[in-house]
Amino acid sequence: MSRAYIIAARRSPVAPRGGALSGIALHDLGAAAARACLAQVGAAAGMVDDLLAGNALGAGGNPARAIALAAGLPLGAGAMSIDRQCCGGLDAIGIAAMMIETGQADLVLAGGAESYSRRPLRAEQDPDGGPPRFYDQARFTPWPDRDPAMADAAAALAETCGISRGQQEQWARRSHEAALGAAARLVREIAPVPPTALRHDPFARHLGERLLSRAPVLSGNITAATAAVAADGAAFCLVASARAAERLAHAPGAMRIAVGPWAALGGNPELPGLAPVAAIERVLGRARIAAADLAVAEIMEAYAAQAIACAQGAGLPAGIVNRGGGALARGHPVGASGAILAVRLCAELAASPAGASGLAAIAAAGGLGSALILTRDR
Repeated sequence: MSRAYIIAARRSPVAPRGGALSGIALHDLGAAAARACLAQVGAAAGMVDDLLAGNALGAGGNPARAIALAAGLPLGAGAMSIDRQCCGGLDAIGIAAMMIETGQADLVLAGGAESYSRRPLRAEQDPDGGPPRFYDQARFTPWPDRDPAMADAAAALAETCGISRGQQEQWARRSHEAALGAAARLVREIAPVPPTALRHDPFARHLGERLLSRAPVLSGNITAATAAVAADGAAFCLVASARAAERLAHAPGAMRIAVGPWAALGGNPELPGLAPVAAIERVLGRARIAAADLAVAEIMEAYAAQAIACAQGAGLPAGIVNRGGGALARGHPVGASGAILAVRLCAELAASPAGASGLAAIAAAGGLGSALILTRDR
């Protein structure tokens, strides 16, 4: 069985909806990140066997196929869209690794893309012929009384775990400051999306006390300052077999980061923010390492309360989490967010000693959680 390796990892900038990337079609957004991965190692598009893309807000039509064609992949390459909501981009990488390990492919582009700005309107037809009913949040459970709005779920999590508004604001401030401080490093993982020339995440800022105190309350003690903004973005990793990795190892930008273990688990749909904890415990157990042995961790910050609960619940050392900032400082392009975590993790591991391991983890609506261990091979 072949080991799977990430040999390239690139992402677009992440821009709030209605912002710098709002005019970019979803397939062009994804294709820019996918092409940047290929360029990083000088791989021809014809070498790619398949493209897997997380996408949560599309209206079907297999956006992964449109991304693959826009990126110049051959007509014979496969393409699969993954709707596991926020987890989809990270799960795409885990699934790609399984394809490599079982000999189904040698080279797979795996990640996600989301255009919140250009998402389709959603509506249910009235069976009696009345006007359609438009909705924003899809159903994530069959039980209306156990399918909370995401801000309400975050507020319930904060109450359950005893996380104060002050703790959340402190986490949000740290996320923004870390992103601003890492700006020179972050630019190396970001590929501009034509026709724009943007090479940074424009949302990161200094959060002062006045701004934090005046942020609108969304639910409970959750405010607009401690929730990630809806955003546009894309990210892809080039996942390779050992044979393909060796063939492309000469490229100056080539990485060699071993993939696995990966876990995608379910939890309480009323507290979806806690679901990654079990997934983290699963992958740490499979890797036979402790949280204290990790060099770096990328934890999703859909809400500060969720990130705090996951980091504390999994026993992650505070100093290794989101060292370059998190989604609170970038934004949340739903189906791409997990892949963005993986790209960030690859960048951090590439600057770490050989043998260093890192973790990416993310929650999704409906009570889902995914986690992935990556290890720098050399």
